[in-house]
Amino acid sequence: MFLTILIASIAALIALTIVGFAVFSTTQNSNSWMSQMFGGSSGMMGQTGAMQASTASPLLPYFGVLFAVLVSVTVIGIIGIAYYLLYPQIRIGAMQPTQNRAVNQPVTNEATPYESVAKTLTEEERKIITVLNTHDGKYLQKYIRNETGLSRLQTHRIIARLADRGIVSLEKTGNTNQVYLSSWLQQKN
Repeated sequence: MFLTILIASIAALIALTIVGFAVFSTTQNSNSWMSQMFGGSSGMMGQTGAMQASTASPLLPYFGVLFAVLVSVTVIGIIGIAYYLLYPQIRIGAMQPTQNRAVNQPVTNEATPYESVAKTLTEEERKIITVLNTHDGKYLQKYIRNETGLSRLQTHRIIARLADRGIVSLEKTGNTNQVYLSSWLQQKN
């Protein structure tokens, strides 16, 4: 916003300066000014010796006021950009409004272990953990494969990764594995 204000005010200042020079150079010709000053019959030092009114443009006060306003807007734009660059929290929105909360209600930011771990899992890993959680933390691997819709190889690899991370443990049962969800991770309803 400040950058837009700064660019617009600088452009307006340049335009005002060009228009001002054009207007004032046509109203006061330098030759006529010189001749009026030093020897013309109606000049300031003319035959009567009296001071006569100069031929200034009636637009001069308006250009002066407009010029002062544009200079002020330019300075405000420069200050705004400097503030924006020096305090980057404006850019990232660090001052976000807080949500309305009840006065007596305590704020708890603690997440359950299940919620914390679920944020780090892939979608397929999350499916397996959800299936295990719905079956009280233990289930056969072949049934997990059926419920998640994953292939046999995908299920085996994902469960092996989860076991390496300590999220599940395995116990060989016949030609399949019994998969146990770690007790610290089981979500209590």
